[in-house]
Amino acid sequence: MAAYHDTEWGVPVHDDRLLFEMLNLEGAQAGLSWLTILTRRNGYRKAFDNFDSEKIAQYDENKRATLLQDKGIIRNRLKINAVIENAKATLAAKEKHGSLGVYLWSFVFGKQLTHADEAEAIEISKEMSKDLKKNGFRFVGPTTCFAFMQAVGMINDHSPECFRT
Repeated sequence: MAAYHDTEWGVPVHDDRLLFEMLNLEGAQAGLSWLTILTRRNGYRKAFDNFDSEKIAQYDENKRATLLQDKGIIRNRLKINAVIENAKATLAAKEKHGSLGVYLWSFVFGKQLTHADEAEAIEISKEMSKDLKKNGFRFVGPTTCFAFMQAVGMINDHSPECFRT
């Protein structure tokens, strides 16, 4: 957890593949601890073709059944289906906005919010959730969106005394 905090959490991410990965991992975390997901991160990467949205969008029922048996991930049918639906929605977002990053970062106008902007960030996470759902994304409630925004650096939510601030 310390290594994740020190090297990744809160660092601005614009890479579409990593944004897609983090959005899905945050969705998988719903109802679970982040440590549970973080320890399975490599399992998720292996099971979901390193979060290649184009490949995942093509998954059929046989692949879904295989994923339900994969002990390297959380074997929840709704969460597995969400990754596949999110891949399809990601492709549509790329078509419409040019990239997933452009779409997602548009909610914060391309600029990182700070800890002082928490009330604004909460409202933005609600707007993001609503828009993502409208565009076919799943497991993207406001709490998940807020955690995602923190993880990918849309919000710098490190405490003031943290070296990452």
